[in-house]
Amino acid sequence: MLQRISTFLYRRPGVTLWLLLGPPLVYMLVVYIGSLANLLVNSFFYLEEFTGLVVREFTLQTYAQTLEPYNSDIFLRTAAMAAAVTVADAIIAFPLAYYIAKFASPRLKTWLIIGVTIPLWSSYLVRVYAWKLILAQEGILSWFIRLVGLDGALNWLLSIESIGGSSLALSPIGMFIVFAYIWLPYMIIPIQTALERVPASLLEASSDLGAKPLQTFRTVILPLAFPGVVAGSIFTFSLTLGDFIVPLSLGNSKFFIGQAVYSYQGTAGNIPLAAAMTMGPVVIMIIYLLIARRLGAFDAL
Repeated sequence: MLQRISTFLYRRPGVTLWLLLGPPLVYMLVVYIGSLANLLVNSFFYLEEFTGLVVREFTLQTYAQTLEPYNSDIFLRTAAMAAAVTVADAIIAFPLAYYIAKFASPRLKTWLIIGVTIPLWSSYLVRVYAWKLILAQEGILSWFIRLVGLDGALNWLLSIESIGGSSLALSPIGMFIVFAYIWLPYMIIPIQTALERVPASLLEASSDLGAKPLQTFRTVILPLAFPGVVAGSIFTFSLTLGDFIVPLSLGNSKFFIGQAVYSYQGTAGNIPLAAAMTMGPVVIMIIYLLIARRLGAFDAL
């Protein structure tokens, strides 16, 4: 029996291919694409104000609510935070990734990659709350700032309305620090992988032709490593857009998209508005990916 089945599959590679790809494709279509389609459909309904019931009629009324000043500020605030975290992680990750790819010995490279990925082995919530303790007024970071005499500068920074708060643990600055830390491994690994593909002969040729290190970096290394930067930025940008744990734990009263979706769906029971707010990050990421594609970022992936 088994021999007949193996012979049948051997003679029909197309059937074998569909048997292997069928289950994951069905899962992708039903669970992933299906859930997004359901969100899209619900975003075109609206909530009746008097009864509190969802009216299943096609309308753009809910999307109009997302353009109101309060909700549009949420989108801008979240996108700005995601962009800042992405730029910061790229700046921090590139030197370390370059050292791992080009200078570290095989043994040291292994330990460095383990060191980069170790935070991912622990609970996400544990890392967030650990940083909340670090950034608190009685935390080690505030103690160190007072020790070096920079508490005045910190108080001035926290007094700025757009980025301040009662302490680092309850301010956009603290959120930025935690976001940058949480998503940094997702930026280091893609950049390191892209830099591994840069041939050493190109760097040697650039040096032989008289290019200075900065010129070699700008004209040889950065263009070839750019797909890795884009791949890492997709993770950091999209994960920051949809996260609600960090803003909920360390933010102030100003909502981010994840918090707004949680509030509209849970507290207010406004599922259509929550769905419309959820489609915001999807649209933002589609635009981001289209821009990256026009820049040629995916050609070398």
